[in-house]
Amino acid sequence: MKNNILIIDDDTDLSFVITDMLEGYGYNVTSVESAGQAFEILCRTSFDLILLDINLPDFTGFEVCKELRSVSNVPVIFASARTSESDRITGFDIGGDDYLPKPYSMAELFSPKALLRRAYGNAEEQEPIVFGNVRVDISSRSVTKNGVPVALSLKEFDLLACLCEHTGTAVSKEDLFSAVWGTFSDVEPSTLAVHIRWLREKIEDDPASPRYIKTVYKIGYKLEAE
Repeated sequence: MKNNILIIDDDTDLSFVITDMLEGYGYNVTSVESAGQAFEILCRTSFDLILLDINLPDFTGFEVCKELRSVSNVPVIFASARTSESDRITGFDIGGDDYLPKPYSMAELFSPKALLRRAYGNAEEQEPIVFGNVRVDISSRSVTKNGVPVALSLKEFDLLACLCEHTGTAVSKEDLFSAVWGTFSDVEPSTLAVHIRWLREKIEDDPASPRYIKTVYKIGYKLEAE
């Protein structure tokens, strides 16, 4: 498993504690205090995961993530004292893969292990799932539409993969939350609907009238593959 982590947080005391803990679990950790320092080190060093605060002295974490997403799909976990629903949705909307509210628990702190496994893990070989002009390869975590790669965030792919694994069957919102965000996650209920909307915009020919990702009234969602 890849394990080079970059922490971008101006709370040096907290970064020191997190670095010490993560290094104790075998991660290689680099810590910087500003967006400027982060961009400088990212120009010469690659990382497998970024733990990103929102309130930085020079730029916001949202601005940093936007810049990163223009050149990289490296997994990004927001960690911030800003816990409003709008901030969480903004974090996911611009390409964040997870959002930890400060202060976070020990279990949440070590969630990077699960995120890294989803991003780089060695999934067993599975036959690609094809519906219409869309092809989903679970093993390589790739999606194409009309033969053209579709860029999905980790959460978007996990959600699509879960629906693919239950093709033709309604999957409850609770089961989708558990599979994608974790049983004890405290993400807002609207987060699932937002990710479904993003998936439809990327996969459906007409997102307003979806052909494949269907809403099942009072239950959840299902993938209909012809």
